[in-house]
Amino acid sequence: MKTITSLTLEENIPLETAKNIEAVYSDSGKIILKIVSPLLNRYIKEDHYLEFPEGLTLYFYDSMMNVKATLTANYGVSWEETNIMEVKDDVVINNYDKQEVLNTEHIIWNRKEQKIFSNVFVKRTSPDGVLYGDGFDANESLTNYTLRNPHGVFTIQDNEPE
Repeated sequence: MKTITSLTLEENIPLETAKNIEAVYSDSGKIILKIVSPLLNRYIKEDHYLEFPEGLTLYFYDSMMNVKATLTANYGVSWEETNIMEVKDDVVINNYDKQEVLNTEHIIWNRKEQKIFSNVFVKRTSPDGVLYGDGFDANESLTNYTLRNPHGVFTIQDNEPE
């Protein structure tokens, strides 16, 4: 009986639900981010938040409004008051300029501090090889990042004349 009661409580029901959403964020008239998701739920419990229970894709744009990176995940939640977004389950980041792909299972995006990071295993694949790490720290646009405790096989260009 407790299960039935908790499932029918108002706090477990989203205030709003939207299907096949596409939200665009801009700054000074230029698109900086687009979010695409098959399902969005908005809750107004103690912490107002948006839930993406069927996954999402984020498109990051450069100043010329070209897509410079994408982030996909099978689940996401964004807390409106703290400006924190958390994505998890098969997270993939593509950096098109660097031709790199990052794979991990959990990422936190602190929009207030303009930082994206992970504290779990991460794999970076690039034309130079594959690196692994115990997490990473990145800027908000995913153009610069640092792997924590990096290890793996990769090619280093020697620019010195022989």
